[in-house]
Amino acid sequence: MGTGKRGLLVVAVTVVCAVTVWGAPGTAFASPSPSPTPSSTAGSTAPALPSTASNKDLEAVRTQLEALYHDAAVATDAYNAAEEAAKRQSAEIVALATKIVEGREKLDDLKDRAGAAARSQYRTGGLPDEAQLMLSDDPTEFLNGAGRVLQGERATKGLLSELTRTQEDLEQYSKDASTQWQKLEAGRKTKAAAQKKIETQIAAAEKLESQLEKEDKKRLEQLEAQAAQQAQTAWLSTGVLAEINSSATAQGTKAVQYATAQTGKPYVWGAEGPDSFDCSGLTSEAWKSAGRAIPRTSQEQWNQLPHIAVADMRPGDLIIYFDDASHVAMYVGDGLIVHAPRPGRTVTLAGAGSMPILGVVRPDA
Repeated sequence: MGTGKRGLLVVAVTVVCAVTVWGAPGTAFASPSPSPTPSSTAGSTAPALPSTASNKDLEAVRTQLEALYHDAAVATDAYNAAEEAAKRQSAEIVALATKIVEGREKLDDLKDRAGAAARSQYRTGGLPDEAQLMLSDDPTEFLNGAGRVLQGERATKGLLSELTRTQEDLEQYSKDASTQWQKLEAGRKTKAAAQKKIETQIAAAEKLESQLEKEDKKRLEQLEAQAAQQAQTAWLSTGVLAEINSSATAQGTKAVQYATAQTGKPYVWGAEGPDSFDCSGLTSEAWKSAGRAIPRTSQEQWNQLPHIAVADMRPGDLIIYFDDASHVAMYVGDGLIVHAPRPGRTVTLAGAGSMPILGVVRPDA
């Protein structure tokens, strides 16, 4: 293997290793265009709570926690999107590096062939083939040679054209590789910014929760459960469940089985299993287990998958929540979803109407 080839393959391997490091939650990259967030409380400081907080105080804490975790979810989607883009870009760079190696080998071969033709002409005294034929005393040799001359001319033109095309291809591959490197670097910065925001929001939420007494934490959980139940009751009161009667497909059944089997596993931002998940990590892995690859983030699931009416949804469909599509869950039937809620919580079943529904998408449409 030539030095150039070794160098390019080392570059390709280095890219893959670099992306692997960038993909780890401890190092990271964020959304090129951050989504708007409702009443963000980023950077705000919660007032110290009394030893036994009033319901009003706890309700304020609950609202603030929702905002903090919502902002973290938006940033997590941006982090995941940047990570997926980095994987695609690294694969493209590796493919381009392979093309450059092959192109250089081809170019070297073409140059060798061109050099051999030049040396052959030199050995015949520098006279072109046509002149040598004209000086021949043998008419038969002249006639037979004329055909070879035409073939030689075509071969020479073809050789020069191929040489030119190969050089142009190599230039284009180099430009494309440079573009992908630039995107990869931009993605690294984006992902790092997303990680910083995620960690800031979660730290603020954890600090807020740490101020609560043990009894107040239990009461806060009760308030959260009550708010979710009230939202679910309001949703069911519309009669929507009576309209939802579609059965799951074979793929949908497999996806539901996978997702529900993960209940009890912790939410970890950026995680895709098998031991922990974030919301879109759970849904994308569930559908992957069913043989259907879908986008990694909740926002891209909303953007790319077919939309259907809530009344038409069936088990396995994905419900997208909030105006910025920052959360996703899987519908499992009977008005229930399975989802990875937020940091500090585990994969669980919940009411499909317990959060504001943006819409429903169908992976196996």
